[in-house]
Amino acid sequence: MITYLWVAIGGALGSTARYWLSGLVASACGETFPWGTLIINILGSLVIGFFYTFTGPDGRVIAPSDIRVFVMVGICGGFTTFSSFSLQTLNLARDGDFLRAGMNIVLSVVLCLLFVWLGHMLAVSLNK
Repeated sequence: MITYLWVAIGGALGSTARYWLSGLVASACGETFPWGTLIINILGSLVIGFFYTFTGPDGRVIAPSDIRVFVMVGICGGFTTFSSFSLQTLNLARDGDFLRAGMNIVLSVVLCLLFVWLGHMLAVSLNK
């Protein structure tokens, strides 16, 4: 039961951080393209890739499973916004802005995969 509490606390922290950062990016860059969602998903991918590797069985820091769940499911799950990404992409496409919809898909997939790998490699280098 305590694990669910960790997930809930982490989710609340991640969601609050997502709301704050998304607003900050929207006010800085405008809202014609979902830059906030893209940046959030990239950062979340970096954090989950790093934390998964750094605190795993072969990692430098062995974290208890509740801490891993708190960070990876709670914070990262609350912070990253794949459902928002999907809705924003759908809305761009429905508005006929297929170039931006496609750009959002390609950038999100490629950059998030790149940054999850980067987080993993960062942790691997620190694990040595």
